[in-house]
Amino acid sequence: MDRRRFAQLSALTLANMQVRISGQSPDSSISPTRRVGIAAVGLGSIAEVFMHAVTASSNARITGLVTGHPAEKGTKFGALYNVPGNSIYTYETFDRLKDNPAIDAVYIALPNSMHCEYTIRAAEAGKHALCEKPMAISSAECRRMIDACRRANVKLMIGYRTHYDATFRKLRELVRSGALGEIQAYQGGFYGMRNKQQWRLDRSLAGGGSLLDLGIYPLNTMRWFTGEEPESCRGLVATRDKSGAFPSVEQSIDWMVKFPSGILGSGGSSYAQSGTNFLTINGTSGHLRLEPAFVYGDVILKYTGTAGDADLSGSGPVYDPDQFVSEATHFADCVLHNSQPSTPGEEGLADLLAIEAIYAAAGSPIA
Repeated sequence: MDRRRFAQLSALTLANMQVRISGQSPDSSISPTRRVGIAAVGLGSIAEVFMHAVTASSNARITGLVTGHPAEKGTKFGALYNVPGNSIYTYETFDRLKDNPAIDAVYIALPNSMHCEYTIRAAEAGKHALCEKPMAISSAECRRMIDACRRANVKLMIGYRTHYDATFRKLRELVRSGALGEIQAYQGGFYGMRNKQQWRLDRSLAGGGSLLDLGIYPLNTMRWFTGEEPESCRGLVATRDKSGAFPSVEQSIDWMVKFPSGILGSGGSSYAQSGTNFLTINGTSGHLRLEPAFVYGDVILKYTGTAGDADLSGSGPVYDPDQFVSEATHFADCVLHNSQPSTPGEEGLADLLAIEAIYAAAGSPIA
């Protein structure tokens, strides 16, 4: 049912899909080292960005495609990335990846409710998996994915691209150095993205509302920066829209968490509020605001604040280096050198546990 529904919705946007990339070299001459072959599973907008990024990495390349539209998307992206026809699969033929030695790993960019199934099938085919966030639609699914990859002895990494961004890493080091004093609170939000991917408004495919898609960014950043897991959660959901645009997910959500150290975190997200995306951090002797914080594309991340008597300010372009290039390169390094990803399945599980607790506290449980 999920696959059929997804195919119907993605077909609506197929004709309008724009491609902004050049093909990769078929002889892998960019680097003398072996490059990890990756099959993109689901060829929507985020997969397009990721595949572009892979062409700029030194240790990975696109060697396979999985799509519900092999004649259209398969042909188009196959030509762009020099993927032969026998390495283009449908969801029904996905399991044949196990017989393709050119494919070492998969990048899963499907609707949230399909992440678990295709991660497990990839593991059973002996392929490493880089799965987009949210990892799944429940903590139970996350645990199944982790167990399947562990049994198959393959890597499982979740696509938290900001973890591989130079600006975010710099700010995390600054906060943890004590430059802002003892941290008291975080606030974050992600608003203003009027969603064009209709499957995200379908709970059977998305698993929940904007917290799983947008709000997960500030939530994950707070967990990452503090190094702690929430010990208590609060949440409120609301849908003021009367047009029927949100039949199965909320229009807006606000939440608050408390960490064991006493640090408070609050955030919100919405598919239909006009707003921005930001992160603020308040300490006893300094504060910091990053805005914009969580978008990608031709964007400059900018931060301002104070540390004691000194002013803080700086910026960093998302594309210098590209978050997705850094993410893909790290994943390929883990495959090549048998090392643990910085954002493993356990990171995705921790987010889902917090998300489930927030929705439950809001009286709108998702699992």
